[in-house]
Amino acid sequence: MKTSTYSQPDYYNIDDLLTDEHKLIRQSVQSFMNKEVKPIIEDYAQRAAFPEHLVKPFGALGIYGPTTPAEYGGGGLDYISYGIMMQEVERVDSGMRSMVSVQGSLVMFPIFKYGSEEQKKTYLPKLASGELLGCFGLTEPDHGSNPASMTTSLKDMGDYYLLNGAKMWITNSPKADIAVVWAKDDEGRIKGVIVERGMAGFTTPEIHNKWSLRASITGELVFDNVKIPKKNLLPKADGLSGPLKCLDSARYGIAWGALGAAMECYDIAKKYAMERIQFGKPIASFQLTQKKLAEMLTEITKAQLLVWRLGMLKNEGKANAGQISMAKRNNVDMALKVAREARQILGGMGITGEFPIMRHMMNLESVVTYEGTHDIHLLITGHDITGINAFK
Repeated sequence: MKTSTYSQPDYYNIDDLLTDEHKLIRQSVQSFMNKEVKPIIEDYAQRAAFPEHLVKPFGALGIYGPTTPAEYGGGGLDYISYGIMMQEVERVDSGMRSMVSVQGSLVMFPIFKYGSEEQKKTYLPKLASGELLGCFGLTEPDHGSNPASMTTSLKDMGDYYLLNGAKMWITNSPKADIAVVWAKDDEGRIKGVIVERGMAGFTTPEIHNKWSLRASITGELVFDNVKIPKKNLLPKADGLSGPLKCLDSARYGIAWGALGAAMECYDIAKKYAMERIQFGKPIASFQLTQKKLAEMLTEITKAQLLVWRLGMLKNEGKANAGQISMAKRNNVDMALKVAREARQILGGMGITGEFPIMRHMMNLESVVTYEGTHDIHLLITGHDITGINAFK
């Protein structure tokens, strides 16, 4: 059985809160994803292959760094627009949203916020167009939730820096042209540098055998006495606040993206329940199925309101890390639960590639952990509530 055309859940008429431009952006991204990605993504995920040919078309769509000013190749759009884009990309696949999020929030954002004018002009337009693909190096093999303990080092050699160490679980790394990498300098301060493919001693081994994000390419970053030109240091980044600000931007996009995955799963489950006949009538007529659908839509509606309000706070420059963590944690957890309920409604069909439910479920198992685990986000919000740091 094939699903019908996607119909976006909007039980509380949240579209009334969006501008015509927001709706036009949603329609254009939705059309692109339906035409270019949806027909092929199941095959790529089954083969654990990265659809590299989509990198430049995503750029042409304007989906990389949409909040970056137009003078640097971005769209100069607001944060609701950015969120809507992430929602529509992840509605089709979390791996594709991961690729897009990294490019915009974790590569373009730090170069724009912390980079020199020369760095902005050199890299941002090419990243925005998809001519260059970027990645973000923070997590290390032994340092995930506690990045302050990183051991990757940046030694000042006078005319250049010497970079040594390794990063792990890096989206885009095996195909990336540049990497924004965080390392400790001689004083133990965390600094950001731009590492370019081709630099001697810089390698990007791919991580294989993933059960999740199979259409996204993941790898390591390994630095063996890599000479970094002084001009590649991000001059305005000093300390852990640099990479954490980047993560805030990406986590905001994840909160919208996970919502998109949940909406797709709900829409498929609802339509399947209306069409699937058992005991002489559609399974949607049974109380337990209606309970599932009503609870799924309730949680989706709450999540929609959460990210809309967060987007307004972002536009006003008022959103803090605790608020962003609340939305990321809530919406990914919600999406996982919706995907699991949708899988049950579809019965055996829910585990097949005929529907995207199982793929979403597996993808979300990564999303619930990366860029801050479920529990770490609780502690970030808890710190904001109480003023007490529970990490130490």
